[in-house]
This record gives sequence, C-alpha cells and structure tokens, in this order.
Amino acid sequence: MSLAWADSFTCLALHSLQEPPLLEPLLLEIEGMKCGGCVRAVEQRLLDQPGVRQASVNLLTRTAWVDLASAEADQGILVEALAELGFQARLRSTEIEFSSLRERLRARSWWQQWRQLVVALLLLLVSVLGHLPGAGLGALWIHALVATAALAGPGRPILVRGIQGALAGLPSMDTLVGLGVFSAYGASLVAFLWPQTGWPCFFNEPVMLLGFVLLGRFLEERARFRTGRALEQLAELQPDTSLLLLGDGPPRPVRVGGLRPGDRVRLLPGDRVPVDGVVLEGCSAVDVSGLTGEPLPLQAAAGSELAAGSLNLEAPLVLEVSRRGADSAIARIIHLVERAQARKAPIQALVDRIAGRFTLVVLALAVATLLFWWLLGTEIWPQVLNSPHAAGHAGGHSGHGVLGTSAETPFALALQLAIAVLVVACPCALGLATPTAITVGTGRAAREGLLFRGGDAIETAARLQAVLFDKTGTLTLGRALVAAVEPLADLDADRLVQLAASLEAGSRHPLGQALLQEAQRRDLALFELGDSHTTAGEGVAGLVEGRRLRVGRLAWVEPAPSAPLLARQALLECHGASVLAVADDQLGLLGLVAINDQPRPDAAAVLAALRGMDLDLGLLSGDRREPVQQLGRRLGLAEAELAWELRPEQKLERILKHPAYGALAMVGDGINDAPALAAADLGIAVGTGTQIAQDSADLVVMGEQLDGIVRALLLARRTMAKVRQNLAWAFGYNLIVLPLAAGVLLPGFGLMLTPPLAALLMALSSITVVANALLLQDGRTHDS
Repeated sequence: MSLAWADSFTCLALHSLQEPPLLEPLLLEIEGMKCGGCVRAVEQRLLDQPGVRQASVNLLTRTAWVDLASAEADQGILVEALAELGFQARLRSTEIEFSSLRERLRARSWWQQWRQLVVALLLLLVSVLGHLPGAGLGALWIHALVATAALAGPGRPILVRGIQGALAGLPSMDTLVGLGVFSAYGASLVAFLWPQTGWPCFFNEPVMLLGFVLLGRFLEERARFRTGRALEQLAELQPDTSLLLLGDGPPRPVRVGGLRPGDRVRLLPGDRVPVDGVVLEGCSAVDVSGLTGEPLPLQAAAGSELAAGSLNLEAPLVLEVSRRGADSAIARIIHLVERAQARKAPIQALVDRIAGRFTLVVLALAVATLLFWWLLGTEIWPQVLNSPHAAGHAGGHSGHGVLGTSAETPFALALQLAIAVLVVACPCALGLATPTAITVGTGRAAREGLLFRGGDAIETAARLQAVLFDKTGTLTLGRALVAAVEPLADLDADRLVQLAASLEAGSRHPLGQALLQEAQRRDLALFELGDSHTTAGEGVAGLVEGRRLRVGRLAWVEPAPSAPLLARQALLECHGASVLAVADDQLGLLGLVAINDQPRPDAAAVLAALRGMDLDLGLLSGDRREPVQQLGRRLGLAEAELAWELRPEQKLERILKHPAYGALAMVGDGINDAPALAAADLGIAVGTGTQIAQDSADLVVMGEQLDGIVRALLLARRTMAKVRQNLAWAFGYNLIVLPLAAGVLLPGFGLMLTPPLAALLMALSSITVVANALLLQDGRTHDS
C-alpha cells in the first residue's frame, strides 16, 4: 500500500468518523448560576438560539461550551439572550496570556460576596440581640427595619434572580430561597401593619435565612475555588518575565508576553522555561515533571526542544523562542483542560435534567405542606401547636420568637413548615455532584500529564472493558536499535560496528541510523567513506579505509551462505530482528548485526497492571508476523490477542467488530492510528505521537512513559466513584430532609426543621459535595 494511498484513506476515515465542527466552539463565562435549575435554564436558552448545535454548561466552573452550526449564532446574541434570564456572560478568549489567566482566576467576586455576607451577618446579629433581656432593641419596628434592610441589601440579588427565573418559567435555587425569605417577610409585614389578622410576626426569620444562605454560599465558593487550583498551578509553571538577549549586550528582563519566535533568551539555573524553544548553547538537566509527570530529568543540550514550564536545574542555557507564550505547550494544555471541564459527562446531563425539574417538585411540595398543615394537620393533631418547639416567647414579643418557632396558629405553623421545605431542598448539591468531581479529576490528571478531552472521556475511561494497542511507537520505542552484534571473522564487535556504521554514514535508512546510533553509544569514531552507492532493497557498498565493504541483506552480501549461517539468521529473525550482514570483498563475511524495535521498558509492567484491572488486552499491528509474535511473548500477550500485517482500514474493522461487552479503548501514536483512535470508545494517544493522533484521541498521555495509561484509568475510576458518592449523598439528603421539613415527625415526636436550620442544612449539603470531590486532589490514585 503506497504512502499516498494510506494518507488519503486516513483523511477520509477521519472525516467519516469525526465530522469537524463548522465553526470554532465558543467558551462563555457565566455569572449567577447557583443550581441545576440554572444550568438547565442556561442550556435551554442557548439551544433556543439560531445557529447553536450543542451547549454544555458546567455549574462548578460557571462556563458554557457552545458548538456552533452557523455564524448566525453571534456571541453578542448569546450574551444578550442570557442577560434576559439574569445571567451575565462574556466570551473567554483563546488567545489569553498566562498572567491574565492568573488574574482571571484571582478576580473572583470575593469582595462583593464578602461584603454581602458581612452585612447579612451584622443584621442577623442585631436581630438576635434584639431578643436578649435588656438589649433595648425589642421594638417590633426595629426588627421590621432590619429585615427590610436585609432584603433590600444582601438579599436583593437572590430575589431578583429568583423572580427572573420564575417569570421565564425556569425556577432555580434562588427562586426557592427568595420565595421562602419573601414569604416570611411578607407574612410578618402583614402581621405588623394589620395585627387584627392574627398572622405570625417573625421578622428575624428572613434575616437568619439570608445569613445562613449567604454564609453557605461563601464557604461553598471558597471550596469551589480550590477545585480550580490545578489550572492555576499549571499557569504558575510559566514565569512572568524572562532574560532577553540583545546582541552582545547584557540580558534584559522582559515580560513573557512580549517574546516572539526567533528571540533568544537566557535561562539561569532555577529558572523555568518561559516559552517553547530550542537550546542553542549549554547543557543542563531539565525537570519536565510539571508537564508530563515524569520524575527523571531531561538532559538538554544544543538542539534539544524544551517546553514552557520546564525547570532548568544545573547550568545556564541559551534558548531560541519557537512559539510565543499563548501558543506554547502549557497554553495548549490549559486551553484543553478548560474546554474539557466545560464538556459534561453523560451522567451529568441526566442529573441536570432531574435537578431542573426538582425545583418544580419542591414548589409543589411546599404548597401542599402549607395547605395540609393549615387546613387539616392541626385539626388531626392539635397537640402540635402546644409542643415544646412552640412553647417559648423570648423577650416578651408576642408571636416573635428568637428562632421563629413560636407557632400559635395553624397558619403560622403551616407557613414555617412550607418555608422550611423551600429552603432545605438542595438542587445545588445535585447540580454540583458531578461537575465538582469531574473538574477536580480533570485538573489532577492535567498536573500528571494526562489530558482528558472532557467529562464524557472520564466516564468512558472508568467503564472500559478492553484496551487495544498499536505496536510501533506505542508498545515499542518506535526506532530501530542494535540488538546483537556477532563477528564472524578475526575482529571484535566494536570493530564490526565501526566499519558498518562508517559505510552507513551517508544513509537515511532506519537500519543505517541504528548502526550510527550504536557507534555513537560505543563512542566509536567513523572512518572516511568513499565511492558509496546504494542498491535499493538490498544494501550499501563503498570504500572504507581502502577496503570495499558491503552492508545489507545476507543473500545480497553473501550469495551462497552456509547452512549454519542461514540457521543463525533464522534464529535472530525469530526474535523479531532484521539481520544485516557485513562483508569485505576480499576477506568475505565479517559478521551479522541484528536490529529491532525494542519494547518500551515499562510496557510489560503496564500490560500486567491493566490485566490486573480486569481489562481485556490486544495488539493490532501493521508489522510482520514474527516481530509481533516475539513482542507478544516478551510482554505476556497470548497468540489470540495478537493481530499483524493490518492496514489502517483493517484496524478500524477489528475495533468495530471487537467482541468486548463494554467500552473499548485504542492506544496509538501514528498517522495510521488516527481512524482507529477516532472509532474506539476511548482513543488514547501517547504524548510522543503525531499531532493528528493526539487530535483524534479522547485522552492524551504526555511524556515517554506508558504507565500514564494506568494512572489515567485509575484516576477515572476514582473520579466516577466520587461522582456516585456525591449523587448518593445529594439524592439521599433531599429524600430525608424534605419529609422532615414537611413535618412528618411533628405529630409523633414533636420535631420539626425550623427555616433557619433548614437553610444551614442546605448550605452544608452543597459544601459536603464539594469537599468530598476535593479528596481527589490527594496523592492516591488507587481504585475506589
């Protein structure tokens, strides 16, 4: 099969398997989302806009990934459409520099949130102190004033967003909280202005509700911020300034954003590489663990390519800039992680739909609770109005207990229980259960050089049942190396390699390059070569030290080889090697050199680890049968798990017809692997592979080590375990507390959830989900 035909097939297969988007997807930053209802509202509004093909919203990172089908969906139209729902949106630039990324991560609305919280807590303190004996704040109008200030100040954004969501037919958490707060305030205001109605008056309750809700949201935001630390740590790998070399003058410090390709910069020991570049001068050890997770440093010398974020350890280096900061490897990684965190897992889409409808269920339950206890409950169980929870009146304020629990009338009790139902419900926990774990897991993976394309890739990786590998460049090093040197004449192995490598000095053939590399490894100087010519498919002949030598196929070098020689050649080939013969026209055959593609040092251990995870394994290769079988024996693969001499379309067919009963992964690195990577449930590209392979993959493993595959799959399993734990907690919490808030324990045990306590439980529920996801940030990657 010709190379041109293979390239054409690859392109056609890629287009048929993975149709590229017509336009570059947009990444929007959205403020104001609080729960799964908000996520559903934003997604629905985006999908309703013309030209939008797909929208995926992440509650944790507050971003929306929008796939466009046509230019009709202008970003201005999308921003305006979301503004009508009360959500402020802006486009996240793909050309952003690192310094501005750090500024964006730090430029949260801390001051605004902190100010709202402080004001709410101060008003709460005033309200509570007003009930203490001798406080002098017992006048009811003072409590009314405090409650009004709380609603008009820190409570105003909640009320506004809640009203906007309700008017749009998409109620959210703000709608529930706003309705609960305003109900308590409205009932108290009616009782204050028209005492003859006999309604309860508890102005302190909306103040306490707002205080606990804002405190919970502030703590939740602090916990959320920790989930973004992975991106910030990646951004911190690139320094803000660099030493620019200008002619013969001293180096000048400049901002990294001002560097352009062709500039020369100096790296001192302890400096981080500011941008991608090539070493011009110097030799030093460079730590690349921040990008690839590999613990061993890279030995950099003239000609070595270094990626931004690497750490220079030993000696000064002079680097020529090859890409500006916004196009560097670290920038592409951050951009990929940002987009990955915006793409939700399938399970998250299901939960968001449930959370979106959950608010309507809670509203219906609150109305039912109000009507039941007002009209029927107190008639059936009259003792509930005289139970200990309603006995006290603090400070002598009739109908105005400290905790708002002095329910003396059926309506007062019914209203308190209905408010508790509204406030204790937590679609926030449902909405955060999946994205928190996915975001932390994605960021943790990126720090280890494991780049998932999104939550869907993590979910697929966690349910894999089989992993298939390409051979060359994936399980092997991808380059020919000398495996054995067998002199036959009166000369040693070094002399044989020296003569053969000198003859191959002008060759570009992979086997010739292997001889040259072996000579360099043995520190052998090459002889001068003269009168060299190549016979296609056979070998090379030329003059070395006045002797005419030939290196190539045994049948070409020695037309009538002996039986023992043929047997020796067959034995070497059975081990997967290509055999080169070296001969002198006068002295005859000088020796044999076996060359093969060595397996990666960690390949056997990685396959054993994957098999220990109960995964089926397989090898798909375009190489000859003998090398594939030999590699399979060395790596512990059974004959039935091997396939050889496969063209790209045959690899594709094997994947599509694989009998795996679960998700299937394909690991590859070359151009001919791209169709197979795209067709597999999870395409895994090794970081040293071609760009087209990485673009077709769902998971990219940076660096030279294959054990990143094991770490990625274990981390995916652990991430999805956290997702399941969070969902179990979120659903379990709501299933337990909603009946409690509705008063199921009130008749038999005299127990009820007061609205302030309900607000505190709601806040703690969300914080628990985020805190549980943050446990993924520790150093353990075992399967949970």
